[in-house]
Amino acid sequence: MTSLRELKPECLYAVVDMGSNGIRFSISNLEAPTTRIMPTVFQDRAGISLYDAQFTTADGRRGPISASVIDDVISRLLRFKTTCEDFEVSAENIYVLATEATRTAPNSKEFIDTIKERTGWDVRMLSKSDEGRIGALGVASSFASVQGLVMDLGGGSTQLTWMVAKDGNVTTSPQGSISFPYGAAALTRRLQDTRNKGAGAERELIAEMKENFRNAYKDLQVPGSLEHAATAQGGFDLYLSGGGFRGWGYLLMSQSRLDPYPIPIINGFEAVPADFQDTSSIMQTASTSEEKKIFRVSKRRASQVPAVALLVHVLTECLPTIRSVQFCQGGVREGFLFDMLEPNIRKQDPILIATIPYATSSAGAIYELLQSSVPETPSPIHSRHVPESFSPSLLRAISNLVFVHASVPRETRPAAGLYSTTTGILASANSLAHRDRAIIALVLSERWPGDLAPAEESFQRRLRQFVSSEEAWWSQYLGRVASLIGDVYPAGRVPARRPRIQFSTKWEQIFKKKQGTTDCLCLQVQFHEQTEQTITKEALLNTTNLIENCGKMKNWIKGDDRLGNYGVSTEVRLHS
Repeated sequence: MTSLRELKPECLYAVVDMGSNGIRFSISNLEAPTTRIMPTVFQDRAGISLYDAQFTTADGRRGPISASVIDDVISRLLRFKTTCEDFEVSAENIYVLATEATRTAPNSKEFIDTIKERTGWDVRMLSKSDEGRIGALGVASSFASVQGLVMDLGGGSTQLTWMVAKDGNVTTSPQGSISFPYGAAALTRRLQDTRNKGAGAERELIAEMKENFRNAYKDLQVPGSLEHAATAQGGFDLYLSGGGFRGWGYLLMSQSRLDPYPIPIINGFEAVPADFQDTSSIMQTASTSEEKKIFRVSKRRASQVPAVALLVHVLTECLPTIRSVQFCQGGVREGFLFDMLEPNIRKQDPILIATIPYATSSAGAIYELLQSSVPETPSPIHSRHVPESFSPSLLRAISNLVFVHASVPRETRPAAGLYSTTTGILASANSLAHRDRAIIALVLSERWPGDLAPAEESFQRRLRQFVSSEEAWWSQYLGRVASLIGDVYPAGRVPARRPRIQFSTKWEQIFKKKQGTTDCLCLQVQFHEQTEQTITKEALLNTTNLIENCGKMKNWIKGDDRLGNYGVSTEVRLHS
C-alpha cells in the first residue's frame, strides 16, 4: 500500500458520517491502482449519540440537541479539520454527511447552521431515500458481487432493500430502500416503553413490526430472477450492515466453535441462519459481557441487544427463507465514496486490487506456474480435486503475494505469512471474505520453510479448522509449490523468453500397504536445458521433499469424524 509520505493530496477524500450512535471521521485514498478498495489512511470515532442527545428529559420526550452536545460535536469537527490540513486534503474533497438523528432533530436547522458558522463546513443532509441508497452502496463496496436482500441497522432507523451488484453495476429496488423507525437505539427506547406498559403493548409492537416488514417485502418488487435464484440455491443471501448488526455479528463470533474466532474482522463474516436467529443464546452471551469482555461489543451495544433480538425474531418470521447471513463493514462512508467510482473501477475484483501493490513484474507467469501445479480433473479413484474456493482470482492474488515477505527475517517469514490477512499487510483491505483470508494465510505460512512458535501453531490450527480439510490440505500443497518457485526464481522475475522450469500434473494409481490401490498426484517439473547448468536438482531436494511430505498419511489434515482425514499422496518428478 502507499505510505503516508507518498500520498497525493488530490486523491484524498475526507468524510464525516454523523450517525445516530456515533460520529465517524475518515480519510480515504482513491489513487490508482487500489481505488476499488478505497484504502483508509485515517479514521476516528466520537462516541456522541445524536439520538440519545434528544431524549434527556425526565418525561422521555424528544427535545432539541443541547448546546453542550453541539459544542462537543463542533470540537471534534474542528479537531478533524486540523487532521485534514495535516494530510493536505483539498477543501472540495471534504464531506460532512448527516443522517436520521440530525434530519429528525427538533433543532436540526440550528444545528447544521451552527456547524457551518463555526467550522466553515456545509452539512449534506441525506434524505431517507439517499441514506438507504448510499447505505446499500456501502454493502456493494464490501464484496466482489452481491445478490440478495440488504439491511442496514443504524441507531435511529433500519432500511431494507434487495440488490444485485455485478460487473460494476448496482441494481436495487425501484422503491429504493424502505426505512423503518426501528434503529438499535430507537427500538431499545421503544421496547422499554412498551414493557413498562405491559405484555399487551409489547405484542402490539411486534404485530406492528411484522405487518410493516411483510408489506415492505411486497413493495420492494423483488425481481423474479432473484426469487428464482433464491429458490434454486435454498434461500436468499442476507447482507447486513450498520452498527447494530455488526454488534450482533461480533457476539456470534464470540460463540464460534473456534475459540477465539481466528479472524477479528466483521467484513466478510458469514453466519448460518440457525445461529443468527438463536436470539436466546446471543442474549445470554451479551448478558455476561460485563464479567467477560467480548471483542468489539461495548456496554452500549450490549444494552441494545434485546432490541436487536426482537428485530431478528420479527425478520425470521417475515422475510422469505434465508440460506446465509453476510456481515459487512460498508456503511454511509463507504457507500458515499463507492458512488463516486466509475463502473469500470467498481467491477474490479477486490482481492486482486488489494494484492496488486505487492506483485512482482512476473506475477502473471507465477500464476501460470501455480495453476499448472494443480490438476484440472478429479482423481480416478477417490475423486480428489481442488476445491472450488481456489478460484482463478484467489490463485492470482496468491501469485501477487508469493514474494511479499522476502525482506522479512528468515525465522519470522512463516509467521508473517500466517498473520498477513488479519494483522498484516491485508488487514486493512476491506471486501475480502473470511474464507479467502484464511486460505491466503495458510498458503503464505507454507511458502517459507521454517518453524512456527507454539502460539502461531495454535493460530494455524484454528485457521485449518475454519476452512474445510480439503482447503487446508491444498493450501499446504500450494504453499510448498510456491516455495519451489521461489527457489528457482529468488527475485520473483520469470524471464519471458527463457523460463527455467515448467509444471504439469497427472494422476496415477499406486499401491500402498495401509491404503491399497490409491490416487497419487504427480507434479512433474520440467527443467530447461540451460537451467540445469545453474540450478541442480539436488539444490531443490529439500523443497521437493516438503511437497511430497504433505502427501504422507501422517501429515494429512484432520477432518471431522464423518469425513476422516484428508490428503493426497504426492510425488515430485524432476525432468531435464
